[in-house]
Amino acid sequence: MNLYIETSGRGPDLVMLHGWGLHGGIFSNVAAALSRHWCVHRVDLPGHGATPCLARFDADAVADALAAAFPIPVHVIGWSLGGLIAQYWAARHPHAVSSLALVASSPCFVEREDWPHAQSRTAIEAVGASLEREFEATLERFLALQMLGAPGARDTLKAVREDLFSHGRPQGLLAALHLLLSTDARALAARIRCPVGLFFGERDVITPIGAGRWLAEHLADATLYSFPRASHAPFLSHEKEFLQEIGNFLDSHA
Repeated sequence: MNLYIETSGRGPDLVMLHGWGLHGGIFSNVAAALSRHWCVHRVDLPGHGATPCLARFDADAVADALAAAFPIPVHVIGWSLGGLIAQYWAARHPHAVSSLALVASSPCFVEREDWPHAQSRTAIEAVGASLEREFEATLERFLALQMLGAPGARDTLKAVREDLFSHGRPQGLLAALHLLLSTDARALAARIRCPVGLFFGERDVITPIGAGRWLAEHLADATLYSFPRASHAPFLSHEKEFLQEIGNFLDSHA
């Protein structure tokens, strides 16, 4: 599996994994700031950006490919879908992940009888159905949902929209969406032993902060950081505050 990776900066190795429908470029501003003290690697996940798609987006296989691409221990930041993959990486290769920062992510993105901290299956399936009919419009609506309720959402959305296809038109979004629909990875929490920072917006409707609270209770070494006015992308809507918190977390485990 050939992963497209952009690297900048010098220092301890830090890998950044983006969310569904986007690419590593979404972290441009945060990566630029972190690269002053870190060697930052921004990965395009399969079927996103410049990385070729997979017929089946398999979390185990993607985690193994990341471990092969980064054979020495690294620190990992995973946002949304990227955070789900990061959980597999840390669980499957415990000696390869020095610390893990999960940003608006979850072990389970679909509501279940014993899991209210997610969207309904119907809502996520609707994204997949409309993706085939209105590809660009669907992505833009999904981006807007991620910023919902955050201050300055319109300006943030405009900047993200302009960069949406800068790494190419994504080809494997349905396969990745199916992973989000089918996966319940709560059992992985018991296998993740590295320090974990949980960064959640309190206005997030995609991965509600309840998922963060559950992870904080079930991970061996976890700290929850909340952003009261942020939604699904606190690193965009609250960049300064996010950089301060993520910087403190990373520095404490470097």
